Amino acid sequence: MKPITTDICDANEARLADGSLRVLTPGFLHFGKRVAFAGPAATLKVFEDNSLVRAALESPGEGKVLVVDGGGSMRCALVGGMLGVLAEKNGWAGIVVNGCVRDTDELKTCDIGIRALGVHPQKSQKRNVGQPDVTVQMPGAVVRPGNWIYADADGVLVSDEKLPGA
Repeated sequence: MKPITTDICDANEARLADGSLRVLTPGFLHFGKRVAFAGPAATLKVFEDNSLVRAALESPGEGKVLVVDGGGSMRCALVGGMLGVLAEKNGWAGIVVNGCVRDTDELKTCDIGIRALGVHPQKSQKRNVGQPDVTVQMPGAVVRPGNWIYADADGVLVSDEKLPGA
C-alpha cells in the first residue's frame, strides 16, 4: 500500500498533537520514479560531503529511507544519478535530503523515492566527514534512526513508530 499522507494525518490527529507524528516543512521536491514511499529511517548528518551517503547506499537498504541532514546547503549536490542507481540496486525505499541532488534525468529513472530541497550541478567534497545513525534536525522535524518516514506528493511525515494501516 502506498502512503497517503493526508489520510495518515487525518487518522492520527492525536499523534500530530503530541509530536509523535511530525510533518517536514513543505518545499521538498520530488525526484526518482516513486512518488510515494515509506520505511524506517537510517540517518546521516553531513555537510557538503557525500562520502557517507555513498557508504550507506552501498549497504543493503532493506526497504529503509535514508534521511540525510546536509545542513540545508545549496552549494553542492549530495545525491546524483550513480547514487540513485546504487540505492535502487541495494533495496532502499527512498532518500530524503536536506540539501541538493543532481543528475535529475538519471534520478527520474531510478525506482526509488527521492526528496530534496533543490538541484545543484556541482558534486560534493569527499572527506569522509559526517555522522551516521544520529538524531538529525530536518526542516520542520527531528528524525531519529528507526523513525518511520511516509512520503507522497502532499508531503513527508516522520513517525516515532510504524503506523497501523499506513
